[in-house]
Amino acid sequence: MSVVSSSKIIFCEGKQSSLDIQLLERVLETLPTERPTIVSSGSKFTFSVFAQGYFFPQEIGNQRYLVFRDRDFDAQPSEEVRLIQLGGQRIWLTHRACIENYLLEPDLIDAYWREKYIEKLENPNSKWGHGDSPGIDRITQWIETAARSLQEYQSVRWALGELLLSSATRAQLKTTWTGGSGQLPLSLAVQDCRTEAITLINQFRQAVETVTLNNFEANLATYQQQFNQVEFWSQKQYMIWFHGKDIQKEMQRQEPQYISLKTFFNWAVARIDIERHSDLIELRTRISQL
Repeated sequence: MSVVSSSKIIFCEGKQSSLDIQLLERVLETLPTERPTIVSSGSKFTFSVFAQGYFFPQEIGNQRYLVFRDRDFDAQPSEEVRLIQLGGQRIWLTHRACIENYLLEPDLIDAYWREKYIEKLENPNSKWGHGDSPGIDRITQWIETAARSLQEYQSVRWALGELLLSSATRAQLKTTWTGGSGQLPLSLAVQDCRTEAITLINQFRQAVETVTLNNFEANLATYQQQFNQVEFWSQKQYMIWFHGKDIQKEMQRQEPQYISLKTFFNWAVARIDIERHSDLIELRTRISQL
């Protein structure tokens, strides 16, 4: 597939109907410059391969593009609210764990709930069956209670994530040391190639050696301590560190009679206030500068 070299391309996770694309559309609403094309590229693990195929036969390095995706557990959030660049690449991660974290705001949930309840009052045929909103305070408690239930699970997830951050386990053992297929080494002699291969193997093994039970236990203790601090809860840092998809699931499990958050998300993503999130403002700026 060939692409006009002057086009701006934004790659993101998921399908065409994903929250990622809907959020990007929201970010781009006020973009004063050339509107880029948003391309859904599936899994976060295949971005580089997908991008190379998308731009083929043109060189990917000459293209105007960036990748935007959930941070997940691939990097710790910075103290300053900003995007996180992944490994010096053109991949930018959300400050919060995932898109859902931006939408789980008590005032947004309350506004949606009240709107649907009013629609029910005005239209008796409405299938809305959740009554009126219990109020922002109750919704805030709903979110926090779910997050507290997830505290140990999130500690374990971060402890595992830390092992990945400190090792090469995310990267597969490479089959070349030249940078990729089509780039040949200076020497094709078997002894020279064998020497380079052994170097790759040793580097990979050395990195993987950090994945030990002792390191996991040390990481777990660190995150348990962090997530148990008073300010972690008073400052609602769990909305940044804990994964929004997990919070959503636990909220629904604790209060199954409440609204469907999945349905709410599709309503909320079109109404999120971008100006409240410095990292999303930064994303808009980076896109305009492509």
